[in-house]
Amino acid sequence: MSYDKFYRFYDMVMGDRSDAARYIVNLIARHKPEAKTVLEIACGTGSILGILSASYEVTGLDRSRPMLTIARKKLPHVRFVRQDMTSFHIARRFDAIVCVFDSINHLLRFSDWRKVFRRVAVHLKDDGVFIFDINTLGKLRRLASGPAWERWFDRDLAIIKVTGGRRGIFKWDVKIFEHQNRDSYKLFHDKISEIAFPKQQIVGCLQSHFKEVKAFDPFGAKASDRSERLYFVGRVRHA
Repeated sequence: MSYDKFYRFYDMVMGDRSDAARYIVNLIARHKPEAKTVLEIACGTGSILGILSASYEVTGLDRSRPMLTIARKKLPHVRFVRQDMTSFHIARRFDAIVCVFDSINHLLRFSDWRKVFRRVAVHLKDDGVFIFDINTLGKLRRLASGPAWERWFDRDLAIIKVTGGRRGIFKWDVKIFEHQNRDSYKLFHDKISEIAFPKQQIVGCLQSHFKEVKAFDPFGAKASDRSERLYFVGRVRHA
């Protein structure tokens, strides 16, 4: 998966993420109240790091050079590193590591999810917490069965359609029509893949590296594979 065609429009399409950032701050405060250092993996353009940096010493990690270029311009006081979340190595540990906006869903093999969990566990301090979210299979199926949606951003237009594909992989078909002049538009087209795995499979894998693993629905419903979104929290256990 690559956002390298889409990076210029990422913040425009994603919109204001301050509510999501404050939600993550609350989760960290609830599960690791003494936390001082936070790493965000798959941080993209740093959408939540600005708010997190008001409460913590933060580091952002992403593999996309264009996305990090934008992040560094937005947040020159934040340290960013360009590495892959399945294999990253940073010479320090953190009190909390977060991965949001269903970033892990873009890893299409569960073996890569395991790699992420292992790397996160290595980079957490004793009793450090890992917090991440996913799009569930139920949500992706609902999106794929619905129509495309479109949204205007001033004079630019985004059209997005989710389709179900082979082997449980869903495609986000993203078309951005960037206004050039008068009635002229330039098309940017990208397809972004996601996959969802069952909640119990994820919890079982997390329990190999973390204790006190919890999964919950942020909207207050019972956490299940039909939830719109699931959050997972695990506390690391070092030997």
